[in-house]
Amino acid sequence: MPEGDALYRFAGRVGDALEGKVILAARAHGPGPVPQVERLVGARCERVASRGKNLLIEFDNGLALRGHLRMYGTWHVYRPGERWSRPEAEARLVLEVADAVVVNFSAPVIELLEVRALARHAPVAELGPDLLADDFDANEALRRLRDPLRAEMTIGDAIMDQRVMAGVGNIWKHETLFRCGVYPWTRVRDLDDATLLELIETAQHLLRASVGKPNRWGLARRPSMYAYMRGGQPCRRCGTTLRSARQGVDIRFTAWCPRCQPAPAPDERDSRLAGARRPPPGGRPG
Repeated sequence: MPEGDALYRFAGRVGDALEGKVILAARAHGPGPVPQVERLVGARCERVASRGKNLLIEFDNGLALRGHLRMYGTWHVYRPGERWSRPEAEARLVLEVADAVVVNFSAPVIELLEVRALARHAPVAELGPDLLADDFDANEALRRLRDPLRAEMTIGDAIMDQRVMAGVGNIWKHETLFRCGVYPWTRVRDLDDATLLELIETAQHLLRASVGKPNRWGLARRPSMYAYMRGGQPCRRCGTTLRSARQGVDIRFTAWCPRCQPAPAPDERDSRLAGARRPPPGGRPG
């Protein structure tokens, strides 16, 4: 699934193609609801921006497009007449200006709504602070993590909750937890504020590094992967074999290093919760 850094890069490319230009043709296709994008013809694109995993395109007629890529969607930009790299049947949205064609392929969510409605539209309005925004508020993200409803969530699930902070997906979950030495099944309630803030700020700087923004490591490129998709391989820090187990609502595999991210000691006050901190039965290398 494309994450906040990928959407930031898509917004840059789509913005370069559309901003300040008049839409000459627009069409959308199913499956699913088909927005009336022909209403955009003749409008000038004013702004293209990412918000977490969403791409927002605003126009001078008061309308806006919201796209969410989920697992397989992508944005492409072509020159007029240039051959597309994917079949036209996969196109969900096509926007044409004088010198470019912007195509969204395979996104399950393409919505047309009024710009003024974005502030009340739940998929956007309920997002937490955007990790790539220059005014990112780490303390607000911490406050949202400390919501009592999240106390029993595993930290691996909680930091991917877009209502906490917008932009982290499965990739940066892995890398954030590894760099902070946090076991993925630790409950939010068992982590102190200093550790949660370190997780929040590490996620912020990993995404910033990925898009070339100033970050704590001075990186101008996507950071190396220590844990993501590396279950069963040796840890790049200590050499221990990384383990993996299913986690979360979508039960994708989470990989971790047993030495660099040790499981917390059992909670003597509640042995049932202690057992819940460990991976579910069936966790295996690979």
